[in-house]
Amino acid sequence: MTDYQEITEVPEPSLQKGFYYHYKHDPEGAFNNYAYEVIGVSRHTETNALSMLYRPLYENTYLDVDFSARPLEMAMDMVVVAGKAVPRFSKIEDPELIALLSVTRDEMYPSHT
Repeated sequence: MTDYQEITEVPEPSLQKGFYYHYKHDPEGAFNNYAYEVIGVSRHTETNALSMLYRPLYENTYLDVDFSARPLEMAMDMVVVAGKAVPRFSKIEDPELIALLSVTRDEMYPSHT
């Protein structure tokens, strides 16, 4: 596991709110596998460290909480897959996919939309 330094200033560009695929997303699988809604960037009130605040849009073990957090530097870094550097999270721009993921989000998190 890589050691990540805590980011305390929002870098430009930073993650924007919206829907993202994690690099583990399988395009041949369900449209929502490894899909996430990024809520925004949060700041730890004691350390000033920044994190990506997000929630999964597929069934997983973290559905017992409202949101998940990941250190911002980790969220924004590149990972190597099959010898190629790819972003850990890629923003979804397709309007049809965004509409489908919005419905999924509203069904999974009805009190938080």
